[in-house]
Amino acid sequence: MIRGETMKLMQVSDPVAVLKLIREEYKALPEESITIELAGGRYLAKALKSPEDVPGFDRSTVDGYAVAARESFGASESIPAMFELAGEVLMGQKAPSIKPGQCCLVHTGGMLPENTDAVIMVEDTEVSGNLVNSFKQVAPGENVIHQGEDLKAGALALEAGQLLRAPEIGMLASIGITEVAVHRQPQIGFFSSGDELVPYSSMQLKAGQIRDSNAPAISYLASQFGAGFRYGGILPDNFEVFMEKSRAMLAAVDFLVFSGGSSVGSRDYTARTMQELGKPGLLVEGIAIQPGKPTLLANCNHKPVLGLPGHPVSALNIFSIFGRAIIDQLAGRLQEKLMPSLNASLTRNVASRTGRTDYVRVKLARDLFSGESSAVPVFGRSGMLRTLAEADGLLVVPPEKEGLLAGEKVQVYLWE
Repeated sequence: MIRGETMKLMQVSDPVAVLKLIREEYKALPEESITIELAGGRYLAKALKSPEDVPGFDRSTVDGYAVAARESFGASESIPAMFELAGEVLMGQKAPSIKPGQCCLVHTGGMLPENTDAVIMVEDTEVSGNLVNSFKQVAPGENVIHQGEDLKAGALALEAGQLLRAPEIGMLASIGITEVAVHRQPQIGFFSSGDELVPYSSMQLKAGQIRDSNAPAISYLASQFGAGFRYGGILPDNFEVFMEKSRAMLAAVDFLVFSGGSSVGSRDYTARTMQELGKPGLLVEGIAIQPGKPTLLANCNHKPVLGLPGHPVSALNIFSIFGRAIIDQLAGRLQEKLMPSLNASLTRNVASRTGRTDYVRVKLARDLFSGESSAVPVFGRSGMLRTLAEADGLLVVPPEKEGLLAGEKVQVYLWE
């Protein structure tokens, strides 16, 4: 791609180069402050430091008796160490102080009394009146979490770009942080195009018509990837209407997606629209990937615009890879997102062509005796949704290979 007054389109671009372009071309959305109850699935805009030690006191990890560890040295089944029971640590209250030779009953999570540094588990003791016999010696720090062991006050708690999941939200709550600065959730505007399409809710089809299956499928993927979705309907094969509606939608969303109209044809308005919506315009015209080669990508006034092939399998494949990468970039994710995957043995040969990355749909099977997984290729044309519904995931044939052989170990990327 050449920048300047004129731009040369990347004719049939390498998928890795397109992903790199996405990272370079699009920036994270502005930040907003929200409560941690609403922060799940969002990305931190700023790093956070812990305002306090976690935990705030030495506490027990078991039910047992808090002791000075040195006083238990030499304890065994035949010669137990004996302690005077000085009382019990009540949960949520400060532990009482104890004297040498004494112990204190403490429950999991309870505070350790001063002058103690270990906890003997209940099952290693025997109580007789106010005496506790320990049949096991403990080392200093055994069965104890020390103050600040999880987080020290002032230490980095979470980095900018961190995805907020249940563990992160729980940790924020534990250190008293109730509001966080996150990047705004990306909002996607979506259009289908083509005079042959009718709404997917249509009960009756006329000759030559097909239902728009891409809209609800892409909407679900967008929600999975953490984006909002706004459906603009089906654009007719009329450039003036196409352009007017696209311009209005782009102004209202962060990321515009077209489905259909990216294959060669006399009524192909998608590329022209993407070039005219804003500068710098069209960046990618075709990706060396199968399925999904006729994919378009643009930057229009600092907003990404993606042109998906109209065939459902191609559309879902492309959005899962490049649409997801764009959403991640807008949402502020800094770390690479790992897709769930597993290793399996390929059941039959898969042909490919060098110079092109192939995504092959596969169904998984598991041997009941060995527990090993097999990947069964599901072949079919790009317009056949049934083949996608039958598949559990995808395997990738890299561009330098001419195919894969039956019996090869492959990595299968799971749909769910």
